[in-house]
Amino acid sequence: MSLTRKRQKELDRLRSDAQELWGQQQEVLANANALAAAARKQAAHYSREELAPRVREGYESYVRPAAQSAKDSAGHYAGVARDRLVGDVIPAVGTAVGTALSVVDHARAARSAAFAGDFGKARKEITKKATAASRNSGPGAGTIIAVGLGVIAAAGLLYAVWQTFRADDELWVADEEPATPAGE
Repeated sequence: MSLTRKRQKELDRLRSDAQELWGQQQEVLANANALAAAARKQAAHYSREELAPRVREGYESYVRPAAQSAKDSAGHYAGVARDRLVGDVIPAVGTAVGTALSVVDHARAARSAAFAGDFGKARKEITKKATAASRNSGPGAGTIIAVGLGVIAAAGLLYAVWQTFRADDELWVADEEPATPAGE
């Protein structure tokens, strides 16, 4: 099919207009890419110069003092637990062990006296044992076991708190500035 000269000129003009439009679009895209690169560079500068100091300041003002006070509280509670253990639990356990050993000694003495045939002496040892046990009617074995389990649970809790708050500060905010590309 052959085109007239007029139609051929119109098609050629349309083709050149399309190519010119395509070139203009390529320039617009190139300018948009350059503008986006400049915006990205400015955003990096803004975050480094404005946002990072504000985040650090917020961390230093709010997060670090709260973490420090929690850490100090945990240390305080650990000291109280240690004092309670040394002042209350260990003496109670010592008293219970001493009473149990005393009862065992009186029982042995009563058994050996009964075995030797001296039942009067055996009865006397048994009454000593009963009066010694009633005189030392402090906390029972159940109480001591419960206190021991409580101390173990408190120690586990304090260890968990210590593990939680011993994390490095670098996990929250990096100390060094991020590296910038050499072209900036």
